[in-house]
Amino acid sequence: MSRVTARKGARTASRGGTLREVTARCGLVARGVLYGLIGILAVRVAFGGGGQEADRQGALRELAGKPFGSVLIWAIGIGLVCMMLWRLSEAVFGAAGPDGDKATKRLASAGRSVFYAAAAFSVLVFASGGGGRSGDEQSRDMTARTLGLPAGQWLVGAAGLGIAIAGVVIAVQAARCRFRKHLAMGGASEGSRKAVDFLGVTGGLARGAVFAAAGGFVVFAALRYDPGQAKGLDDTLRSFAGTPAGPWLLVAVAVGLVLFGAFSWAMARWREV
Repeated sequence: MSRVTARKGARTASRGGTLREVTARCGLVARGVLYGLIGILAVRVAFGGGGQEADRQGALRELAGKPFGSVLIWAIGIGLVCMMLWRLSEAVFGAAGPDGDKATKRLASAGRSVFYAAAAFSVLVFASGGGGRSGDEQSRDMTARTLGLPAGQWLVGAAGLGIAIAGVVIAVQAARCRFRKHLAMGGASEGSRKAVDFLGVTGGLARGAVFAAAGGFVVFAALRYDPGQAKGLDDTLRSFAGTPAGPWLLVAVAVGLVLFGAFSWAMARWREV
């Protein structure tokens, strides 16, 4: 009886592992598409091109005007649902790796699952014809509502600080190539390894810079008690063009986001889940 039970348990674990792998890889592909599109839109902004805003909604509107665009948008939405399910499974059952069962890892995965649930909901609403406001509008509205709560100024400040710290952590971990421990590239060539390292470092630095800047604007909105100071992704990216480096800094960050999209696809191929 025990052997039968063990075999059943092994089959169940295998099916669960296969399901987690499918959801993880589908989610990473969808994330890569979004970051790639946002980076391309940001490059256009840097060179004075109008068009869509450089955020998730802008990327979806860009896709909507292409052949089979609606199919692609639905696919991205489903992919982000897969991303949410993968992160949720990590929070419940633990992530891959020797330290995957740590409470901090589970908590981080839970936070990521909430983030991707919100992103998936936004994409699916757009896919079903709901349109949607820009990320800048959503950021200002959410900040305004939170500021109206008791201790709202402190809540907004803490949220902004958390986002900024997350951005710094993302950038530092990318610079230290911490992503390598999640990759299973035993059969990959040296060229592939170097390419993935390049994508992971440059893409992670750009992504971290965007998170850190966005968090800083939220903190500033809390200090000024002015929700108008909070910025979504589009306004955050445009702020890089307002620095002494001019639009070239925005170009560098935008290209980095495109590279992070490519890195997400590499993760879909080699990440250990």
